[in-house]
Amino acid sequence: MSPLAGAELIQTPVQLYRYLLRCCRLLPTTAMQQHYHHAIRQGYNSHSDEDNPERIKMIILRAVADADWILDKGISEGGPETAVSKDQRGGKGSNRRTPEQFGAT
Repeated sequence: MSPLAGAELIQTPVQLYRYLLRCCRLLPTTAMQQHYHHAIRQGYNSHSDEDNPERIKMIILRAVADADWILDKGISEGGPETAVSKDQRGGKGSNRRTPEQFGAT
């Protein structure tokens, strides 16, 4: 499940950038928000010359999955008073990676 509703509609790098910045607002602390805001900007700038549509699609899918993982981690570390509910994020499940997906045995 994606961090915010509408992740499946992302088609362009600019849409991804804006989506990830909206996800940053859901993080529990200002320090976390600033850190990931900077990381998103750096990632966008470093891939701005990418023109392969398949590669762009892979980057989008990976970024959305990573945003879900980061929000889940931020929520669990932020404590119940700062947690963002799954309803606020627009989802009920998680798509965390399993060890098998990393190639571990």
